[in-house]
Amino acid sequence: MAKPTLPRWNLDPLYPSIDAPAFERDRLELGRGVAAFEDLVNRIGVGTPQAPYTSAAFFEVAEAYNALHDRLLPLRGYLFARIATDAQDREALAAMSELESEWLTVERIWPRLLRWWGGFPETVDVGPYRRLLDEARKKADHLMGEEAEALAAELELSGPRAWTRLHGNVSSRIQVEFEGRMLPITALRNLAYDPDPARREAAYRAELEAWAAHEDELAASLNGVKGARAVLHRRRGWANALEPTLLDRRLSRHALEALQRAVQASLPVWRRYYRAKARRLGKDRMDWWDLFAPVAGERRSWSWNDAYAFIVDNLRAFSPEAADLADRAFRERWIDAEPRTGKRVGAFCMHVGGGESRILANYTPSFDAVSTLAHELGHAYHNLRLAGRPALLRDTPMTLAETASIMNETVVTRAALAEAEGEDALAILETWLQGAAQVVVDIHSRFLFERELFARRGERELSPEELSNVMVEAQDATYGDALASRHPYMWAVKPHYYGSDFYNYPYTFGLLFGLGLFRAFQDDPDGFRARYNELLADTGVASAAELAARFGYDLEDEGFWAKGLALLAEDVARFERMVA
Repeated sequence: MAKPTLPRWNLDPLYPSIDAPAFERDRLELGRGVAAFEDLVNRIGVGTPQAPYTSAAFFEVAEAYNALHDRLLPLRGYLFARIATDAQDREALAAMSELESEWLTVERIWPRLLRWWGGFPETVDVGPYRRLLDEARKKADHLMGEEAEALAAELELSGPRAWTRLHGNVSSRIQVEFEGRMLPITALRNLAYDPDPARREAAYRAELEAWAAHEDELAASLNGVKGARAVLHRRRGWANALEPTLLDRRLSRHALEALQRAVQASLPVWRRYYRAKARRLGKDRMDWWDLFAPVAGERRSWSWNDAYAFIVDNLRAFSPEAADLADRAFRERWIDAEPRTGKRVGAFCMHVGGGESRILANYTPSFDAVSTLAHELGHAYHNLRLAGRPALLRDTPMTLAETASIMNETVVTRAALAEAEGEDALAILETWLQGAAQVVVDIHSRFLFERELFARRGERELSPEELSNVMVEAQDATYGDALASRHPYMWAVKPHYYGSDFYNYPYTFGLLFGLGLFRAFQDDPDGFRARYNELLADTGVASAAELAARFGYDLEDEGFWAKGLALLAEDVARFERMVA
């Protein structure tokens, strides 16, 4: 019997090819638009003492930027879609390089816009852009002089970004001899999911040896990135490295502290989960190489059509609009599902303009893949709800970007658990808890590590041994005695440390905020739906606290976060009963 064919995404509605007249027309229009935007900013005098602080001037620039960004979306989306599914697509790579070079002009103008917006009096009426100016004022207070900021922007390419590229280049090229053949480090790490405990342990030990062999250059990379950031944060007047991330993510310090207190209080529940899983695996305590070990064999095979029907049917009971969007994505082939050589691993969703998205997946006939699809379709639904907003008001902070995806994933997972039995139910529940534990427990260890790293890096560089010691101390604080071993090189494994600061706590926020909203849906399904759509449409114009308040939630109240964690605690209790 022939193997069922999985779909590849349809890019023709964007462009049939790079040589197509429509692509060339839009690329030329973008170039003319960039030049016109630069002329407009210079003509108005943005960044000079003569710059006007009027509604008319603000809207002229804002509307020009919005139109320019909307021209960029389909061009960038089309090229990135081609590159993501074929890493050797040289035609698309060259065109993307040209596009990025063209857009660099707009990126260089951005600090001037930020200073200008930061100088607007509060009495000037800018309508729904009020938050944009409020945030610009706060950011403008933390800008160095214009020449210093320009120098920092230029040095970013040969400084932090270069160190980040070094990490990517070194880590992606690591090859390890394992069981008589050479494996890339990513393939070796995937053996953490292998059912054979001896094989998992051997892969774990081989992985640690591989990271140790490259620890000097990776430590230099991390020291370089965080050292440069520490200097810039100090020169810009930030008290610490965490402060600017809270502003960017529209989250108060008190809200983050409430979230983390709730996480800390939940750790005993997660240690119960790890102990129950250890018993299922026939051990007194789990080791690091057991975190992703399977505890049940999933008997049901989920075909592509099964996934299509299950996702759409169950989303319809939650949100008819979200179900319609998912149905359209399947029918119109917004999804590239077929795994193949040269295609990126994992999954993502990107907005390509006009409320349309494209979703990359690497589908397998498992519920884990179904759940991933539902998650990415949530991002697509969020993009649809934001489509009515101009580009500057679609910019959603990382804390809120996972809201619709978590809702979709939760709805579909709950539906699957309601009808599954035996080993299938256990496999689905374990997949859910495994992911949640990473977002709650492991993410908290990453936060603790990065906070300590910045505290020490402000004084001097850290050796590879010191970085590993800090990592182990952070894991001790979160995993406790539930695990018998640690992974001292997680600082080398995770690219998040190198590309962005505190790229960790927003994941926990997203999961627990989404689960809090799911509780609201359970309490009042009909009343929830309209408010939910409004919330998604407003993630670019309101803070997380303002959006939560619409549902009667206070993000600075530990009790709100505890509600989402209580739902997960119920799942842990169910897991304990199932493996008893």
